[in-house]
Amino acid sequence: MFLSSASSSIMASVSRRMALSMATRSVLIHTPTRLLSSTTRNMNKTKTNEIMETSNLTWSDFFKLRKQQRRINVGSSAVTALLGCNISWAYLSTMEIDPTQMIFGFDPLVVVSAGLIASGALGYLFGPLIGSQVFRVSHRKSLGEFNLKNKEFLKHIIGNRVDASSQSFSNPVPDYYGEKIGSLKEYRQWLRDCHAYARKAKEFL
Repeated sequence: MFLSSASSSIMASVSRRMALSMATRSVLIHTPTRLLSSTTRNMNKTKTNEIMETSNLTWSDFFKLRKQQRRINVGSSAVTALLGCNISWAYLSTMEIDPTQMIFGFDPLVVVSAGLIASGALGYLFGPLIGSQVFRVSHRKSLGEFNLKNKEFLKHIIGNRVDASSQSFSNPVPDYYGEKIGSLKEYRQWLRDCHAYARKAKEFL
């Protein structure tokens, strides 16, 4: 009995020491990684804050650049849409189409028109890709500051936009993504519209 109780106490003591050793080793292994990741995040935040503080790009200038970017994208979409239609027309004009024969069960004129529209729509979707490259090249010097301001602006939009699930015909959502905001005045008006939307949504609950 004495030996069994002694051996049990010894085994329990050894088990506790092994568990303590493994826990200590786990803490020592994971602590440097956690400290490194935490330090990296703090350094990135500090660097971003320093860039924002030393930035020469004001919010008024940011909104002007944002308007230019939107116009360039729209213009590029229009150009690529026309280009897509022209390429589609150049291809379709070389095909021999019998107007008396149906194509996939549709009138040939309907099929040709649908092909032109689809080509124009596809070209329109490619427009912003080209427009963004044009904007980057033309505003290379202020691109870094613009991107930082844009991230900060999007944070404000996400933090202040309304719940779209409460919209109705008489209470539409005020520009959920903030795409139409082009100045500080329009941003303040957007905030007022969001507050009015939230107030109306609470009244109808």
